Amino acid sequence: MIRSSAEIRQAFLDFFATKQHQRVASSSLVPGNDATLLFTNAGMVQFKDAFLGAEKRSYTRATSSQRCVRAGGKHNDLENVGYTARHHTFFEMLGNFSFGDYFKEDAIAYAWEFLTDVLKLPKDRLLVTVYESDDEAFDLWANKMGVPEDKIIRIGDKSPSKKYESDNFWSMGDTGPCGPCTEIFYDHGEGIFGGPPGSPDEDGDRFIEIWNLVFMQFNRQADGTMDPLPKPAVDTGMGLERIAAIMQDVHSNYEIDIFQNLIADAAALLDCNDIEHKSLRVIADHIRSCSFLIADGVMPSNEGRGYVLRRIIRRAVRHGHKLEAKSHFFHKLVASLAKQMGEAYPELVQQQAVIEKILRVEEEQFGRTLDRGMALLEDILSNMDSDTIAGDDVFKLYDTYGFPADLTADIARERQLKIDQNGFDVAMGLQRERAQQASNFGTDYNEQLKSDHTTNFKGYTNDSYSATVVELFNSEDSVNELKAGETGIVVLDSTPFYAESGGQVGDSGMLTFPEGQFEVQDTVKLGNAFAHKGIAHADIGLNRRVKAEIDTARRDAIVKNHSATHLLHATLREVLGDHVTQKGSLVDADKLRFDFSHFEAVTADELRLIEHKVNALIRHNQQRETALMQIDEAKEKGAMALFGEKYDDEVRVVTLGEASIELCGGVHVERTGDIGLFKITSESGIAAGVRRIEAVTADAALDFVDEQAHKLGTVAALVKSDVPGVTIKVEQMLTRAKGLEKEIAELKQQLAAAAGADLVSQAQDINGVKVLVANLDGVESKALRGMVDDLKVKIGSGIILLGVASGSKVSLIAGVTKDLTGQVKAGELVNFVAQQVGGKGGGRPDMAQAGGSDAAALPGALDSATAFISEKLG
Repeated sequence: MIRSSAEIRQAFLDFFATKQHQRVASSSLVPGNDATLLFTNAGMVQFKDAFLGAEKRSYTRATSSQRCVRAGGKHNDLENVGYTARHHTFFEMLGNFSFGDYFKEDAIAYAWEFLTDVLKLPKDRLLVTVYESDDEAFDLWANKMGVPEDKIIRIGDKSPSKKYESDNFWSMGDTGPCGPCTEIFYDHGEGIFGGPPGSPDEDGDRFIEIWNLVFMQFNRQADGTMDPLPKPAVDTGMGLERIAAIMQDVHSNYEIDIFQNLIADAAALLDCNDIEHKSLRVIADHIRSCSFLIADGVMPSNEGRGYVLRRIIRRAVRHGHKLEAKSHFFHKLVASLAKQMGEAYPELVQQQAVIEKILRVEEEQFGRTLDRGMALLEDILSNMDSDTIAGDDVFKLYDTYGFPADLTADIARERQLKIDQNGFDVAMGLQRERAQQASNFGTDYNEQLKSDHTTNFKGYTNDSYSATVVELFNSEDSVNELKAGETGIVVLDSTPFYAESGGQVGDSGMLTFPEGQFEVQDTVKLGNAFAHKGIAHADIGLNRRVKAEIDTARRDAIVKNHSATHLLHATLREVLGDHVTQKGSLVDADKLRFDFSHFEAVTADELRLIEHKVNALIRHNQQRETALMQIDEAKEKGAMALFGEKYDDEVRVVTLGEASIELCGGVHVERTGDIGLFKITSESGIAAGVRRIEAVTADAALDFVDEQAHKLGTVAALVKSDVPGVTIKVEQMLTRAKGLEKEIAELKQQLAAAAGADLVSQAQDINGVKVLVANLDGVESKALRGMVDDLKVKIGSGIILLGVASGSKVSLIAGVTKDLTGQVKAGELVNFVAQQVGGKGGGRPDMAQAGGSDAAALPGALDSATAFISEKLG
C-alpha cells in the first residue's frame, strides 16, 4: 500500500508518465523566467512561458513535483507556520499540466483515477467544488465520474460587484491567462469540526482541499474583457504534505513521516522531551525552506530574497532559544533533512557542507544579539500599559538587535499582544523600503513590449551580415518607419549583433543602407527577437535591406573579458572549493565583474594564486570548442549550468581547454591566448556569503599594471626612496607617525584633565543638586567620556552635560551619578538637547552620547537644558 511521502511522490509521477506526460524536474526556488515572483510558489511557475505561448516545448503534457516557498511578498505563510496544521514556508506541489492538449474532461478523469484507483481513497470521503457558472465541469463530475450532485458544490463570486473573484476562479494576475477551477476536498470525518466549502464553517479542519485543477480558458484584458484562449490549458496542483497526511491516517501535516523524523531529531538536539511543542514544528518546517533556498543559491542578506531567508533562519533560532537551546543547533538538522529528502533532491546531499556552514554563520551572528534583544523586549513588555508594542520599540529591536518586525509580532502573538505595524513602518523609513522591495513585484502581461519575430543570430562567425528590417518600434509602439533623428528599435530577420544576456552586454555598431545609417547603441532580447536600440540618422522603414556591422574593436574586448570569466570561475572552484558557484556577472568592453558564493574574504595569497593560475591557462593557448547537445548530455560531460538560468532541451556548451566547460550562449575568443593578460583589480563582499571580483584583460590589464607602477614610483619619490626600498621606508615613516600620534593623544588627555578640574568650579546648585552644563572649546569628542568619568568622581553626586562644536558638527555627552538616575536619565537629557541641534541620541540612564549638525544652535540648546533639569528635579 502506498503510504510514505516518497512513495506518493513516485506514484504520482509514474501515473502521469503512463498518461504520456513528460516528467520534468523541479525548477529552482528562484524563478528563472518570472521577475514578478519572489520565489517559486506553485508547480506552474516554470511552465509560465509555455502557458503564455511565449515558449514552445517538445511536449504538450508534463508532470512534476515542484519544491515551493511561500514566505514573502504576496504569497506569505510565514506567520501561520507552527500555529496551524497545514501552513508551511516550504512544501512540495505535485502537478500535471497540459499546454493546449487535453482539457477539462481528461484532467478530471485523471485526478479521479489517481485518487480512487491508485491511492484507493474512499469515494464517499471526497467532494468537489466548481465555479458557479461552470456547467461543463459540473456535468463531468456528475455524469462521467459518478459523483453525487449533493457532493458537487458551486462556488460563486465573493460579491456581486467583483466578477470572477472567487475561490474557484484562478488568474495569473490582474491581466493575462485565467479561468475556472475545480477543487477536490477530503472529508476527515464527523469527529473534526468544520463544514463543507461555501458553508459558514468552511474554515474548520474537517473538509480539506487536496487538489486544485485550473482550466485556463481566457485571457483577461486591462478593461476586464475575457477573450477565449486559442488553446485552453490545464494547470493542477496537489500538496504532497496534505495528501501524505491522509494516506498516513493523520490529521496534521506535521504528523507525517518527513516531519516526524525532523521533529524527533530536533528534539534530540535540543534535549526537549515535549515532542508536541509547536516550536519543534517551526524548526522542522524552517530547516526545509532554509536548506533548499541555500541549495538554490539564495544567501542571507538585508534585502530581497536574502532578507526573507534571514528572517526564516532567525525565527527558527528564536524558537530554539524558547526551548533553551544550549548551543548552536539549527545547522545540525541539515544532515537529518538530507537523509529524509536527499534521494529525491540529491543537491541536498551534494551541498550539505555548504548549507551547514551558511546556517552556522547566521546562527552565530544572530545568537550574539538574541539574548540582549530578548532582554530589551522583556523590559518593553513589562512596562506596557496596552496590548500593542509601540512601533518605535519594534524598530529599535530590528535596528539594534536584528529582530525583523514579524519576529517581534510572532513573540507578541504568543503573549496575546500585537505590534503597531504602522508606527514601525514610519520608523523604518528607507531601511524598510529597501528590505521590502522584493514584495513590490507586479506586471501587466498584456502591456509588455512584444515581438512575434525570431531573429537568426549570425554573430558567432560573422562581424557583418546583410539582413531585412522586419519590425520597428519608437518609444511607445510598433511603427512602419523611424524618421531621421528619432530613437527607436530595429528588429532584423538575421543579425551578427549579440543581444545582452548571460552577463555579456549587447553589441553596438551600424546598420547601413543606401539612404544612410541607423546607429546601434545597444542590443537586447525581445522574446526571440533581437532589438537593436539606437538612433536613426536617416529615414528607415519596414522591409529595408541593411548591412549590419558590429563595432569589432568593442566586441573583441568584450569576448576577451567573457572568456576570462569562464577561466576565473573554474580557477575559483579549484582554489577555494566546489561550493563556489556563479551568482552574477557583467562582461563589457572595459572590465569583467564576477560574483560568486564564498563565506569569507579571499586572502591576498589566494588572489595571487588565482591570478597566476588564470594567466597560466591563458598562456596554454588552448582552442575554444563549442558544441550543441542535449542538456542531460552536457551535464554528464561536466558542464556547469549557471544559477537562475533557464535552458532549452538543446544547449550550447563552451569548452576552454581542460579547465572550463560551461553552458553558455555568449561569444568567446578562438584561443585562450587571445585574452593576453588577466589582472584582478578588486575583491569585495556584496552580501552575506557572496563575494565579487573585478578584473581587466589584454590592453586594459597592461594599462592597469602601468598605472600601478607609476603610482608606486610616485610614492617612492615622495618618501625619497627608490622603488625596491619603498616598502621599508613607508613602514619606518608609519612607525614614527604612530609614535607622534600617541604623544599628541597623551598631551590632549592631560589638557582635558586640566580643563575638567577647572570645570568643577562652574557647577551650579539646582534644588540641592550639583549641575554642570558646559560648552567646551578645543576638546576632541573622543575625550568627552573620560572627562565625564573624572568629573563624576570629583563632584561626588550630580548631573553633567558637555557640548563641543567642531565645524558644523556637534558632540554631546551627559552623565548622571547613580543616586540621581531615578530623577534625571542621561539618555533623556542628551536626546532633549540633541533634537535642538539637528540630531538625536540616547544611552544608559547614567551615561549617554549624541550628535548633531547645527553648531550655531548649541549655546541655546545647552541653556535650555538647565530648565529641563530643574523641572525633572522639581
